[in-house]
Amino acid sequence: MLFGQSVFQSVLERLKAEDETAEGADAPDAHRVSGLGTGFAFDVMEGVSAASQRVGQAYFDHLDLDASAGVVEKPAAAPPAEPAMPDHLARTTPHEVAAELAISAADTPLTLREKRRAFARANHPDGVALPFRDNATKRMMLANLLIDEALRRIGR
Repeated sequence: MLFGQSVFQSVLERLKAEDETAEGADAPDAHRVSGLGTGFAFDVMEGVSAASQRVGQAYFDHLDLDASAGVVEKPAAAPPAEPAMPDHLARTTPHEVAAELAISAADTPLTLREKRRAFARANHPDGVALPFRDNATKRMMLANLLIDEALRRIGR
């Protein structure tokens, strides 16, 4: 409360005082809102906003309409072609995955983590088409198992 008034009451009194001073001034800019810059402008023709005259038209602007035929139907899309399985996803035996990883005695924990990330980028189930996710899951499980075993051996 400011001097016995609430903030709301003081704002109302200030607005009333501004209105009284604006009514008293017969300046050509009396119709303007104080504090509103001249950069605020919109499409107005003869005092009526052009956008307000086309309220219902905005919906139809986004439709494909042909005046003579009515609504134009889009041709049905051809069914998507069945994706082909990449060759590397067909290799799901432990020996094939181990050959791809090429784990050696010279590998460090850092190089093994890099191999895991690189293998996951190419083989993660989330990155392949749905029909091939089982093979990708098997490959990732085998690769993780082989890399974890190599990390355990290094840790000894």
